[in-house]
Amino acid sequence: MKKRVDVIVLGAGSMGMAAGAFIAKQGASVLLLDAFDPPDHQGSHHGDTRMIRHAYGEGKKYVPLVLHAQKLWHQLEEETGERLFEKTGVLGLGKSDSPFLIEEIASSKEFFLPLEILEAAEVRKRWPGIRIEDDLIGAFEPNSGLLYSEACISAYRRVAQHHGAELCMNTRANRITYHADGVTVHTEKGDFQADRLVVTAGAWTGSLLRDLDIPLQPFRKTAVWYEADEALYGLGSFPSYFMDLPGERFYGFPSIQGSGLKIGSHDAGRIVDPDEVNREFGSQPDDEGDLALMVERFFPGVSRQNKRGQVCLVTWTPDHDFIIDRHPDHEHVLLISACSAHGFKFASAIGEIAMQMSLKGKTEMDITPFSLRRFM
Repeated sequence: MKKRVDVIVLGAGSMGMAAGAFIAKQGASVLLLDAFDPPDHQGSHHGDTRMIRHAYGEGKKYVPLVLHAQKLWHQLEEETGERLFEKTGVLGLGKSDSPFLIEEIASSKEFFLPLEILEAAEVRKRWPGIRIEDDLIGAFEPNSGLLYSEACISAYRRVAQHHGAELCMNTRANRITYHADGVTVHTEKGDFQADRLVVTAGAWTGSLLRDLDIPLQPFRKTAVWYEADEALYGLGSFPSYFMDLPGERFYGFPSIQGSGLKIGSHDAGRIVDPDEVNREFGSQPDDEGDLALMVERFFPGVSRQNKRGQVCLVTWTPDHDFIIDRHPDHEHVLLISACSAHGFKFASAIGEIAMQMSLKGKTEMDITPFSLRRFM
């Protein structure tokens, strides 16, 4: 049995690494446990970039949280000297009756966020690399952009270690035993005890917390980088973007130092067991799927030749909203999971929330929409 710590964070990916850093900065003893060695290619955070949007199409309830997260990402940049955020702007494309764009516009008005509504002709004029039909509109948010996802996790890892966090990587947790005054996490390398537990295990959350029977669904998803004209699609010339079209939603990023235009589907993917999923891009016949067709349809200056592709895991809840809540039977256990393919941008704020709830008993942010009890 290893020495007992104040908090164990089980899963040290995006949310977990941030939580460990915030907890360690408070002077508490914290152990970060992970089956891999984040940042890695096994979970949901790899692939170079993640989008951060402020006017939020998934619901106005997310806006205060993402604005706070943006502030914390800037603070992390100042603390570490790392460049983690690029203000590329984010361009949303869709029909004027798109529910996603309607909600984005509504949230921009409610929170006084800058958002330009553009006719198709103006979109084509401003970004000559985009070809869209006249019945589509653009919604451009100039202050949003992208985060360098692996760099963000590496930065929080350095902060956590600098403040005394212990990291136990490449260590798979097998089960959890709950006690009245703490927990024991049983792993392949021995048992670890703590007063409190934060579970941020991504696609493995359901298997670790089988007692709760949470309706979580891991999906295997892909993204592709295509050879692109840097003058049209390079960083500084082209925005981060998403498309909300009838029956299909896509997202992507400009080419960064010749990486190629990145595109992924928000909807496509297949249900998987995270322990058995094939992570090799191209191993499934639909790995590229409709992505090449979307490139051909909307981006005339991009080659159909892909430079690389990547497989990632996402975990959905039935309503695609997060879970941030205490275990219903064990108040000293906090569950943060199922960020449903739009969670990375919030990792900084959710890490702080995990610290506040673990060490102070409550958080300053409104997390009532993310209650586990809505599924029980």
